[in-house]
Amino acid sequence: MFFERFVALRYLKAKRKQTFISLITFISIAGVTVGVMALIVVIGVMTGFDHDLKKKILSVNPHIILLRQGSSIVDYDRVAAQVQSIPGVVSAQPFIYTQVMFSGPGNISGGILRGLDLKVIAQGGPPALEVQEGSFPTLATTAPDDLPLIAIGNQLAKNLGVWVGSPIKIISPLGTLTPMGRVPRAKRFQVGAIFHSGMFEFDSTLAYASIPKVQEFLGMTDKVTGIEIRVQDIYHANKLAAIIQEKLGAPYFTRDWMQTNRSLFSALKLEKIAMFIILTLIVLVAAFNIASTLIMIVMEKTKDIAILKSMGATRQSIMRIFMLEGMIIGVVGTVLGLTLGFGLCALLRRYEFIKLPSDVYYISTLPVKLQGWDIAWITGAALLISFIATLYPSWQASRLDPVEAIRYE
Repeated sequence: MFFERFVALRYLKAKRKQTFISLITFISIAGVTVGVMALIVVIGVMTGFDHDLKKKILSVNPHIILLRQGSSIVDYDRVAAQVQSIPGVVSAQPFIYTQVMFSGPGNISGGILRGLDLKVIAQGGPPALEVQEGSFPTLATTAPDDLPLIAIGNQLAKNLGVWVGSPIKIISPLGTLTPMGRVPRAKRFQVGAIFHSGMFEFDSTLAYASIPKVQEFLGMTDKVTGIEIRVQDIYHANKLAAIIQEKLGAPYFTRDWMQTNRSLFSALKLEKIAMFIILTLIVLVAAFNIASTLIMIVMEKTKDIAILKSMGATRQSIMRIFMLEGMIIGVVGTVLGLTLGFGLCALLRRYEFIKLPSDVYYISTLPVKLQGWDIAWITGAALLISFIATLYPSWQASRLDPVEAIRYE
């Protein structure tokens, strides 16, 4: 093996009259480098986008929701305690979810009003939300004669033209049934906190109030929409959801976050696979460069190959020499591509110099996350394509007849 490696390395060092071959070798290395670097950066961004999107969605939405068919849940404290006792469940809190209209001095906007449990409000609200003004605990300390307090997203506050302390009117289409038909409910609230979730969709439509105040507004007395459940392992949420549903039985049913967002994450996964296949074509083009480089070297080294065979080199040795030469090009290009890809990903992660319009995308910056499995796939694909590119030129070199090669020398 030492003999083949020594000759392969010698052939990579072109002589003066072989400068063109040396240039093609560098172009082949650069092609593999660019392909691997593009794969690392794009797959890293796609993985980061997927991870960041999951994090932001689950910062507001629960891992599992428990609902009752056809009606609200009345004895929610007992049901929450039953769910909380199941191993793997971190918390189980009642919630209210309803679509409303927000009316402020500056505008009118549709959105979602969510009723939060008083324990969650006392702890500062949903932990992943960044409170920019006011505070969540004040939502539970309203005096009976004062306006009930509400927390709204920063984009919703901008749309309505309000700030902490401003009054806003909330209108619910699920109003009171009268002889004239259903009359919408309307109630004045006061902004007690403004939060930022990092997702434009949530920040522009979502508002929180305490469950007692929302119950009073909607006329729900002692009912809630359902129970929101958080679990230790989000990727086992579907299994826990099945256990919870089996334990409680009908008329209760569960939905986990994977079911709720199945179409979105399936589209992201498909897009990631498509980008991997498309960008692998860059490496495939570089592999054609490797093959053409080796063919030219074989043509240039015909006399050398004949001499080596005359001295006792076997077909297998000649084939290994050119396979090693091609693999050296592939390995060097792959290592350089990985290095540059990691470096560019580190710069993107550290400085976040690529900004995205938050009203178009779910996120405002370009996230990056590299996973070992993705890196292994990229490295393996690049090396496999480089190896395949060496087979035909190496086989042609091994079939060279030394008598024919030196007949006219």
